[in-house]
Amino acid sequence: QLQLVESGGGLVQPGGSLRLSCAVSGFTLDYYAIGWFRQAPGKEREGVSCISSSSHSGGGTKYADSVKGRFTISRDNAEKMAYLHLNSLKPEDTAVYYCAAAYLYCPGDLEVDGMDYWGKGTLVTVSP
Repeated sequence: QLQLVESGGGLVQPGGSLRLSCAVSGFTLDYYAIGWFRQAPGKEREGVSCISSSSHSGGGTKYADSVKGRFTISRDNAEKMAYLHLNSLKPEDTAVYYCAAAYLYCPGDLEVDGMDYWGKGTLVTVSP
């Protein structure tokens, strides 16, 4: 059974950092792109970042403009983990963060419907 489980969310002050983790099971991570998405209260879910499969796409990365230079995505296929490092956090980064998987490639514009499997999310709150 394919599963993705996020962890690492919490309360952090503006300017702070967090590392979100995504543990995957039930499939070979090498062949899947992993994306991070977020949904703020009252807003639609949006793409944050994605890293393509190592086997076919060399692990290329994409970032939303709003997080470029502040967030970094990474993966460890051997450990079946993916990560999102969040730096210089702002109150507008407050959201539930989800990891998601798609076969081989990231969706071109980080579209939500480009992903096939989803975790249940972890809450990040940025507040003084």
